[in-house]
Amino acid sequence: MQIIHLAAEAATQVSQISGNLGVIGYGLAAIGPGIGVGLVVSKTIESIARQPELASRLQVTMWLGIAFTEALALIGLATPFIFTA
Repeated sequence: MQIIHLAAEAATQVSQISGNLGVIGYGLAAIGPGIGVGLVVSKTIESIARQPELASRLQVTMWLGIAFTEALALIGLATPFIFTA
């Protein structure tokens, strides 16, 4: 009887740990897009400084790059919900 109680308690602790690991995993997954957005913006600013006449075209490309990079963060947010269901 005591073994069954210990097994149930261990299963509860495992579910709590896996929930906490999902939060940590998303936090780590958000680091990549954050670095990516920083690189996209810094290179755009560098390019505009070198060729100011292309500023409008470079800004459009920058916004597209930011959107695609942030899509990775949204995928990272949705992934724990998909795999835990």
